[in-house]
Amino acid sequence: MHKNTLIKLIKASAKKITCDLVIKNVRIIDVFNKTTFVDSVGVKDGFIIGIGNYEATETIDGTGKYICPGLTDAHCHIESSTVTPDEYYKVALLNGITCVIADPHEIANVLGTSGIKFMIDSCKNIPFDAYFMLPSCVPGTSFENNGASLSACDLSQFYKNDRILGLGEVMDFVSVVNCNNPMVDKLYDAIKHKKVIDGHCAGLSEDIINIYATAQILTDHECINKDEALERICRGMYVLIREGTAAKNLKDVLPAITESNSSRFCLCTDDKHIDDMFFNGSINTSIVSCINEGLKAELAISMATLNPATLYKLQNRGAIAPGYIADFLLLDDLNDFKINSVFKNGNLVVKNNKLLTNPNKSDINNTNIKNSINIPSLDANSFNINITNKSVLNVMEIIPNKLETNHLSIDIVDDFKKQIDNSIFFNQSIDCDLLKIAVIERHKNTGNIGLGVIKGLNIKFGAVATTIAHDSHNMIVAGCNDEDMIYACKELKNINGGIIIVNDGKILASLSLEIGGLMTKRNHVDVVHELSNLDKALKIIAPNINYNLFLTLSFLSLPVIPSLKITDRGIFDVCKFKFIDIAN
Repeated sequence: MHKNTLIKLIKASAKKITCDLVIKNVRIIDVFNKTTFVDSVGVKDGFIIGIGNYEATETIDGTGKYICPGLTDAHCHIESSTVTPDEYYKVALLNGITCVIADPHEIANVLGTSGIKFMIDSCKNIPFDAYFMLPSCVPGTSFENNGASLSACDLSQFYKNDRILGLGEVMDFVSVVNCNNPMVDKLYDAIKHKKVIDGHCAGLSEDIINIYATAQILTDHECINKDEALERICRGMYVLIREGTAAKNLKDVLPAITESNSSRFCLCTDDKHIDDMFFNGSINTSIVSCINEGLKAELAISMATLNPATLYKLQNRGAIAPGYIADFLLLDDLNDFKINSVFKNGNLVVKNNKLLTNPNKSDINNTNIKNSINIPSLDANSFNINITNKSVLNVMEIIPNKLETNHLSIDIVDDFKKQIDNSIFFNQSIDCDLLKIAVIERHKNTGNIGLGVIKGLNIKFGAVATTIAHDSHNMIVAGCNDEDMIYACKELKNINGGIIIVNDGKILASLSLEIGGLMTKRNHVDVVHELSNLDKALKIIAPNINYNLFLTLSFLSLPVIPSLKITDRGIFDVCKFKFIDIAN
């Protein structure tokens, strides 16, 4: 802030000069006292300068309405929306989100430092605050192949940027526990720069949570129940309650929240498709869910405003109070969280669900985005799973709306066998919902293909493939027959990555994600339409689906969440922390 700006703000607060805007007789949501009271709010030069009677060049009658701080998503991956930040923010604003804490480790695992720069550059000149955590695990683990590797030295150059708030989710707990130098260097750099360190503590024991907290790792967004949340809170951590497109943990974690510990909780989405945000909301929907589950409205709102601002050391944000940035919402109803309008830096940007601002798109065309779809030639034998002399299949079972999977041991019977070239191979069983799944390394053309068997996908025809496969983002495909699986992979390469559904050798629907196989620079409205077409196609091949298959499929390759996952190197048992055979 310039000195002259400070002087103007003080004069406006002292009523020596006129405010730009006053919201009169509005119900102010007080996130400090967790209550609501009626008064007027004065705004000058993008800041709130006082609560009380002020004169302004523009006055809005707030009678019957509520004024709420702009919402913050405490942890998200913008890449998971499938659109770039300069399209993402438009849907975010419609949902009352004026700020996000984003971790660009998706695109960093594909493109390295150029991916991080791309995300930062894409946020220039937009009426939205996107802050970033530097990806701590690129690659995510040593059990897979990705497109880049980032050292502490690679990351340190970014700390001088005001948009960098800390080190992103640390998921390689083995490196933390063993004090591996590359990880310790990243942790120490963040601590040295007085930055926040995010955690990723899925399935970790209390002993390892102790180690994480000792390493100054402050948050976890992987809690799936009350007990896990309280374990983190009592060790001084923050819990970021996730409600995304695939993973929905809010109702299970909510019982952990009390008046006395609520300041240690924030709301986040982690991974959310743009169509899900467009139709079903985001953090605003989580607030409504909290209220419906019995949480006090002001307390729920504080978890999406003041709490993340405090956690991530964002000064002057997250409250309706003098000296705070004038990011706020006017609500027609508190319990339903019905948004009437959204203000960013004191300027009206959304009114009656209409975006009023449309700045020039960031110049992202000059960013060096390389072709990252480099897969081997596939043939009829590429997905063969030999089960000669094997008696038990190790099967991944999906848990709908969860990132965790079950490890099933299924007896091999004749129905799963077929004779090919005098060898015995697993044959998909649609009746038993046992299908093939494969992860194909797509960054460096290593030729790696990891194979497995999946239950719970509920696909009855064809195949689905995508280049969104956390966190290394290799190509992942699952289907009812090898022919459609192979065809899906080849066609996915032809569209430069994305998502594709095929059946009987025909493309039913696809979404091209030309930026690293993760995002597109196309308009979010067009992308929502294309995702809708994918949903319609999915109903054809999986008529009984009751969860988001695309994001669920993309998380089956993340080998840090129990129980079984699959990488380009094969089936990984997260609980035993080692690769296992498909059959034994």
